[in-house]
Amino acid sequence: MGGIAGRRTDADPVPPIPEAAALPPSSDPRRPVVAALMLAMALAALDATIISTAVPQIVGDLGGFSVFSWLFSGYLLAVTVTLPVYGKLSDTFGRKPVLVFGIALFLVGSLLCAGAWDMASLIAFRVVQGLGGGAIQGTVQTIAGDLYGLKGRPRIQARLSTVWALSSVAGPAVGGALAGYTSWRWIFLINLPVGALALWLVMRHLHEPARPTRERPRVDWAGALAIFATGGLLLTALVQGGVAWDWLSAPSLAMLGGAAVCAAATVLIERRAAEPIIPGWVWRRRTIVAANLALGALGLVIIAPSVFLPTYAQSVLGLGPVAAGLVLSVMTLSWPISAALSNRVYNRIGFRRCAILGISGAALTLFAFPFLPYPGAAWQPALLMLVLGAALGLFQLPLIVGVQSSVGWEERGTATASIFFCRQVGQSVGAALFGAIANATLTDRLADAPAEIRPGLPEDLDSVSHALEHPEGLTDQAAEYLRRAVDTAVDHVYVGSAAAAAAAVLVLFFVAPRVFPIREDGEEGETADEETA
Repeated sequence: MGGIAGRRTDADPVPPIPEAAALPPSSDPRRPVVAALMLAMALAALDATIISTAVPQIVGDLGGFSVFSWLFSGYLLAVTVTLPVYGKLSDTFGRKPVLVFGIALFLVGSLLCAGAWDMASLIAFRVVQGLGGGAIQGTVQTIAGDLYGLKGRPRIQARLSTVWALSSVAGPAVGGALAGYTSWRWIFLINLPVGALALWLVMRHLHEPARPTRERPRVDWAGALAIFATGGLLLTALVQGGVAWDWLSAPSLAMLGGAAVCAAATVLIERRAAEPIIPGWVWRRRTIVAANLALGALGLVIIAPSVFLPTYAQSVLGLGPVAAGLVLSVMTLSWPISAALSNRVYNRIGFRRCAILGISGAALTLFAFPFLPYPGAAWQPALLMLVLGAALGLFQLPLIVGVQSSVGWEERGTATASIFFCRQVGQSVGAALFGAIANATLTDRLADAPAEIRPGLPEDLDSVSHALEHPEGLTDQAAEYLRRAVDTAVDHVYVGSAAAAAAAVLVLFFVAPRVFPIREDGEEGETADEETA
């Protein structure tokens, strides 16, 4: 079951809530709850990718080509800035009300998106979806940690990883089919039956124990608003910098400066709050700090394959969109398999060593990418992505399980939300940083092109992709030069991603404790993470 009921100790200010008590009373109590978690996770995972292939139809119907990127950015911003808030609320009021609210808000946003009348309204309704998606992502992971003890958490986390991986692969195909054969509005309407079933299962089968009687909890609304402002300004600056405006332009500097001011205000507010949204202990415990920093680096690491590999596969290898997607998809297939088997590794060598093994393998794999032959064959990057997924499965899951097992019920929501918040921020930073690296490399290559082929080359970066898609307008020498320039740019991105993985290795070596403390059901216990001789 979920574990053994905890006993009150002098170190526990609030009586621990037994994990088993959160389970519905039936012969196999966790099955319907797990089904609800997987359905809810599928909602959030599908929505992150399903809209990508329908953009041409959406723009053709609603217009707004210049701002359509906010269909993705607005959703990402809303999810990211709300994660720590929902984590604290789930520790304060319970998981069930937060998850029910998140699913319901997500469904309302989906219904509104389906009825959008222009691009501005669709972007606004995508933000509403994101506000619900933030509650779903963090709370689903937290409930998974509540339902299972240390031995069972790898299984449930592997199932959730599988849902995410399959959704990432299936999302673009489903979105393209719906947009091509029905209407892009069905992309949002199909969320309604899936979400309704998840909502019914949660309300019917997830039973949380009665909270201990204590004074009415106070919500740190000032801290929540400060976090919204800080995250919103920072992520907007990162997402739009170098795209909508130059990095050193007035809008970019104003937003980065505003984010810095809001961050300072957040620290002051959180220090004085009775129940801060981001408590100080999140940054005082080495286990959580190390996991936050390492998974923030993971956010940077996965940008190289997820964003730049499809461009490489199409522009350099000459593959079509479907084949390029298959090259990437092998990573999402090996990742959950490796995660499911990772407990056999960390139970023998420890959480820290298992994570170091995984991210070290990822660093070597990423660094090997620039050494692939040019132009090479599709199986070569696909093989590297297969190895990369296996390495990242060994890296991420031990850190999630280790953090969730190091805290009690009353802190698990905040701790879980913090690590996913850091990963989301890492992805935003990675997209901005590596986008700048790729653009700088392409700009240098275009500027240094030989004089005899320069007249046939694109004049700006926006035209590079179009030129490679329609090479009939280029000479053979110009087309080959452009392909090599894209190859070099992607190589530089992969080197940067390898450096981020190496930084995660250093964090785990010098910040993470050698032995992760394990606290199950409110008691300090012996850890399965003892270092072996």
